[in-house]
Amino acid sequence: MSYCCFANALPSDTIDPNKHYHDTQYGLPIDDDNALFGRLLLEINQAGLSWTLMLKKADNFYHAYAGFDIAKVAAFTEQDRERLLQDVGIVRNRLKVNAAIVNAQRILAIQKEYGSFKQWLEAHHPLTLAEWIKLFKKHFKFVGGEIVNEFLMSIGYLNGAHQEDCPTYQKVLASHPAWARPTKDLKTQGE
Repeated sequence: MSYCCFANALPSDTIDPNKHYHDTQYGLPIDDDNALFGRLLLEINQAGLSWTLMLKKADNFYHAYAGFDIAKVAAFTEQDRERLLQDVGIVRNRLKVNAAIVNAQRILAIQKEYGSFKQWLEAHHPLTLAEWIKLFKKHFKFVGGEIVNEFLMSIGYLNGAHQEDCPTYQKVLASHPAWARPTKDLKTQGE
């Protein structure tokens, strides 16, 4: 069953967080760097686990990681790492905790060079999935193909978040995701 079929079959008053995420966030562009970082952090932490678990723990992650404030997470100390590894409200995996801190530090460097994480994404768009994966692996930790694919689909850089017959698909199109923009409006790597 596709994610769209699953989410659309849920009643509107469901407590399942997938309904809200599917209908109001998945595939829609994000402009705020801290929110982009938060989505990447959740995608990384989802590896080997269910997305439903990530959605249920999203508020815990938000609070544990300083509101997804990139500069604050980049400055986390060894004490912060240990605090995170003891926090039962999040995923307590040393590799994922370390990746969050290192990736925040790398986003700060990207912001310094490009002005923002969002502008870095724009500067490299459009790329194939394989090219995106290579780029992310060069710049970030704990980013395999599925993580990169889901992250970029979830923020509108790759198509595929919704089926064309899904009611949310039209909402995503109306938000002008990067994948739907005319090629002439896109920046390509090297320009």
